[in-house]
Amino acid sequence: MLNDPIALSDVRRALVIKLRHHGDVLLTSPVFSALQAAAPQLEIDALVYHDTREMLSLHPAISELHTIDRGWKKLGLLGQLRAEWGLFSRLKARRYDLVITLTEHNRGAWLSRWLKPRWSVGPSGPYGRFFKKSFSHRYLQVPGNRRHTIEIHLDALRRIGVYPAAEQRGLTLVPGANAEATLAAKLAERGLQPGRYILVHPTSRWSFKSWPEEKMAALIDALSARGEQVVLSAAPSGEELAMVAEIEKRLARPVASLAGLLSLKELAAAIDHARLYIGVDSVPMHIASAMKTPCVALFGPSGDIEWGPWQVPHRIVSEPVPCRPCGNAGCGGGWQSECLQRIPLERVLVAVDAVLKETQ
Repeated sequence: MLNDPIALSDVRRALVIKLRHHGDVLLTSPVFSALQAAAPQLEIDALVYHDTREMLSLHPAISELHTIDRGWKKLGLLGQLRAEWGLFSRLKARRYDLVITLTEHNRGAWLSRWLKPRWSVGPSGPYGRFFKKSFSHRYLQVPGNRRHTIEIHLDALRRIGVYPAAEQRGLTLVPGANAEATLAAKLAERGLQPGRYILVHPTSRWSFKSWPEEKMAALIDALSARGEQVVLSAAPSGEELAMVAEIEKRLARPVASLAGLLSLKELAAAIDHARLYIGVDSVPMHIASAMKTPCVALFGPSGDIEWGPWQVPHRIVSEPVPCRPCGNAGCGGGWQSECLQRIPLERVLVAVDAVLKETQ
C-alpha cells in the first residue's frame, strides 16, 4: 500500500521543497542530514526561493539546489513562463523517485503531480481536495500540539519510515571559505578577535519582535562596563539600520558595528566566532543554533516552543503574560508588543550570566 513506509533502497533521487522565509528554510536542514544518514546512496536536491538559497547552499547532504526567483514576476507573462518552464525542465530531468514538500504551498502539490515520483509526501491539513490527492503520503499536523518546527519537518520523514536519531536533528549552515576570509578581514579592521566578543543582533525583519532601543542600549552599556567586547549586527534594510543608529546614539560608550555590512554567510561566520549571541526571534537566532553558539533570545508574541534555539546552550527571556504567544503583529495588530517592552534589563543580564557561566 502507498501509505506504508517506503523502501529507501529503491530511491535514487529525492527533492525537498520549502518555499518560505530564511529562517523557515534553515530549519529544514536536518531533513537533508537525516535522510542522507538513512540512505547514503541517495541524491537529495532542494527547491527554495532564490533569496533564501544561502540557508542551504554548501549543505553536505544536498546534491543540487534549485531556486525560484520571485523577481520572475517582473519579466512579464512570457518571461515568467520561460523561467518557470526552465525550472520545471531541470527538475524533470532529475527523475525524482521521492518528492517531499514541507509547506501547504500549492506549487508543491503541482510539482508532485507533474514530476510523477513513485512516492510523494506533503503535510496533512485543511488545504483542499487537490492538495490532499497530490501525495502518496501525508504527515499529520495536530492543531494545538506545540512542538518545535524542526520536529514537525522531521515528521515528513517519520511518515515514510525514517526515524532520525537525536544527533541527526541538528541544524546545518556552512559559511564557506570565502565568507570566513572576508569576515576575518572585517573583524581585524575593528580590532576584534574570534572567540572574544559578544554579538548582539537587536533587530528583526518584523519590528514587533524587537526589544525597545533604550533597553537594548542599556544592555550593551552594561556589558561594556564589565569589559565585554560587543559587536552589533543587523540586516542592510533601512528600518533595521535606523534602529541600530538609535541604539548607538543612546550608548554611553561606542561599540564595534558590522550592521548592514555582512552577507548571510558572513553573518553565520561572525556568529560562529562569537562567545555569545544575544538577539530576538529572528533568522540570526536560528543561525546561532546552527553554529552551536550559546545564545540569549528575547521572545514576545511568537512561540519559543515552536521557534526557540535548538540543541545549543541558551536562555529564553519572555514575560509570563497570559496572552503570549499570540502570533500577532504586536498588540491588537499595532506593531508594538507590550510583552517584549515589559522585559526588564535585569532579567536579560541574569540570562547572559547564566549562559556564560554554563559555557566557560
